[in-house]
Amino acid sequence: MTLQAPIVCLVTDRGRLGGSLERLVRLCGDAARAGASLIHLRERDLGGRALHQVASAVAAAARGTGAAVVVNDRADVAAGAGAQGVHLRSDSPSPRRVRALPWAVPPFLVGRSVRSVADAQAAAREGCDYLIFGTVFRSAGKPAGHAVAGASALEEVARAVRIPVIAIGGVTVDTAAEAARAGAAGVAGIGAFAESADVGATIAALRRAFDT
Repeated sequence: MTLQAPIVCLVTDRGRLGGSLERLVRLCGDAARAGASLIHLRERDLGGRALHQVASAVAAAARGTGAAVVVNDRADVAAGAGAQGVHLRSDSPSPRRVRALPWAVPPFLVGRSVRSVADAQAAAREGCDYLIFGTVFRSAGKPAGHAVAGASALEEVARAVRIPVIAIGGVTVDTAAEAARAGAAGVAGIGAFAESADVGATIAALRRAFDT
C-alpha cells in the first residue's frame, strides 16, 4: 500500500476520549470515512488480546474507505487483526527485522517515529514506507519545556529521505501549512482529532492547508 500526499494521520489516545474504546473506534471510523489517510492505533497500555480486539474493530470501521490502519509496535497484532501495517517506536525492533517477518512483506506498511536526519536515513534504508517526525511544534499534549524541533529541522529530515515524512506535534491548520512548506508529506495528531467537534471538517481543513 502506498501513502499519497497530503497524508492526514489520526493517532489514537483513548485517554482523550474519557477512556472509552467505543468512542475510539467510532472516531477512527468517522475519520476514515472523512478522508483520513492513516489511522495509528497507539494504545500502549493494552495487552495483546485487548489490542487485537480493538485493532480488529478499527480495521473493520475503516474498511473500504482507503484509510490504512497501523498498530503501534505490534506487527503480529496488526497482521492478525486485518490492519495494513505497523508503526514502530524509536525503541521498537529495527524495520529490517520486522520486514523479515513472513506477514510484514509489502504491501504491509512499516512506519517509524524518528527524531533526527540520521534516524530517518537509517529507517529509510531498512525498508520503512513512511516516517513520523516530531515534536515539530509546541503541543498541549506535551509538558511545558518539552523540546520542539521546529520547521527547519522538519525540512532537513524531509530533504534527507525519499519516503514520506509526516510532521507531528501541535498540529493545527496553520502549522499544517508550515509543515507543507517545509516539505512534509502530511501531518499527524491526537488532540486535533480527539478534541474536534467535527472531525470531517478538521480533516478537510488540514488537506486544504497542503493545497495552499
